[in-house]
Amino acid sequence: MMQDSPVPPPDEQSPAHHEILADGEIELLGQLANSSNETFLVEITHDDEQCWAIYKPELGERPLMDFEHGLYRRERATYLLSETLGWHIVPTTVVRDDGPFGIGSLQLFIDHDPAEHFFTMLEDKPETHDQLRRLAVFDLLINNADRKAGHVLYDSDGRLWGIDHGLCFAAPLKLRTVIWDFADEEIDAELLDDLEPLMDEVPESIEEQLSWRETSALQDRVRQLLFARHYPDDPTGMRFPWPLV
Repeated sequence: MMQDSPVPPPDEQSPAHHEILADGEIELLGQLANSSNETFLVEITHDDEQCWAIYKPELGERPLMDFEHGLYRRERATYLLSETLGWHIVPTTVVRDDGPFGIGSLQLFIDHDPAEHFFTMLEDKPETHDQLRRLAVFDLLINNADRKAGHVLYDSDGRLWGIDHGLCFAAPLKLRTVIWDFADEEIDAELLDDLEPLMDEVPESIEEQLSWRETSALQDRVRQLLFARHYPDDPTGMRFPWPLV
């Protein structure tokens, strides 16, 4: 089934946020509870500007069998890919080597309604569905192995953001997501047009964060999406993350 309208154009992200995150002084505010890896809320100050950010140090990553240490690089790569596509759906993310616990990612904190997540938006906010469709394509592209409902944020402007992308870009298929409700729908042609340039070239800034196999697999997924032109289904029912939220 075709979606009712084209995907609304995303808003640009503020260049000032990138400067603050990249160059500002970091102050540790506290640790986030219930995170599988050690994750911290920090305040960044640069000149007279301040913002909050989520700090994920490599030192706090628990060992995984199928992903090497350095998940922070995947957080950065996901942001860069979102910006390359012009979709602006991942909060500004930088890598700093001078954090309180060493090298890691700093991602702009999004002021959002914590009661909202993918399932509430799907059920109660049909105006968000085209943004959710875009996010679903993005997850297919990055091979997201952990798209929980709570990893979709809803801010005060009605804009959606995807967060927690450490488990992405694996070369083998590892897709696990809660977003299966658009299965078999045709993907909007404008979204596919945005993907097409990646077949020929992946920006160097993204390649630097990934292995050559992961970069090649990313281009393979672009080709698969352009060929299929439809959202896939999960006939096994096994490609859901846990917990769901």
